[in-house]
Amino acid sequence: TADKVAGKESPSTGEGAGINSKMGAYISEQTKKGRLRPTDRLAWAAYDLTSNSYLVSFNATRPFQAASMIKPFVALAFFHQHARGVLPYTAQQRQMMEAMIQHSSNQATNWFIRLLGGPARCQALLKKEYGHLFRQVSIREYIPPDGRTYKNSALPSDYIQFLRAMWQYQLPNAKEMLRVMSLPGPDRLVYGSDVPGGTTIYNKTGTTAQLCGDMGILVAQSRDGRKVPYAVVGIVERSSRPGDYKQWMHNSGDVIREFSSLVYGALKQKHNLL
Repeated sequence: TADKVAGKESPSTGEGAGINSKMGAYISEQTKKGRLRPTDRLAWAAYDLTSNSYLVSFNATRPFQAASMIKPFVALAFFHQHARGVLPYTAQQRQMMEAMIQHSSNQATNWFIRLLGGPARCQALLKKEYGHLFRQVSIREYIPPDGRTYKNSALPSDYIQFLRAMWQYQLPNAKEMLRVMSLPGPDRLVYGSDVPGGTTIYNKTGTTAQLCGDMGILVAQSRDGRKVPYAVVGIVERSSRPGDYKQWMHNSGDVIREFSSLVYGALKQKHNLL
């Protein structure tokens, strides 16, 4: 059930244990080289949408800053109100939706939050209507003009739950959300990883001076022509702004790309992927 999936850390067995072991070794190596700090907080999770089960989960039930990964939840709150007939979805709103998700526009995000009555109302709506899915999605602020948004947060498992429910069309206007999340944009799950280029991806990155993250659905191809969808979340968080921000962001992105590569490798064996 959804509750079962959302509830606890899933025990990583089989492929998952192998991924955790390899990630542990990789993180240790990166820390020794000074690319990561021992105090950096990390989380990763992967969910097989074919077997409806976690492949691996690490720190997935601990809260992290959401950064721009909060934006699909703002979209959900809006589409909920649209489905109820409270808010229309006009050409302008479609344009603003694409700006918020594809181009990660903070201005468009705040426009939607205002339309929904502010952060507290947006938060209350999600808690009331989707509290059974998302345990700790917290919308507490508009995104500041400088983009330094540190108060909004979520559990990595909340992203998995969101992606799973959207893929299974259990969310209002899921088809439109999938369309917008598939528009070309930055990603840390396919680009620069071992995942084959051209793999379909529906994602949203998150970036601040203290967080590097990505969450999305990848649709791989099996050798016998099947489509194999799975959800991936990777997060690196630091408690203060790094001295060399660009280098830290690059190194943190590499952590997420490494995780995505390991997940693909495990699923390649499991589902006979290309």
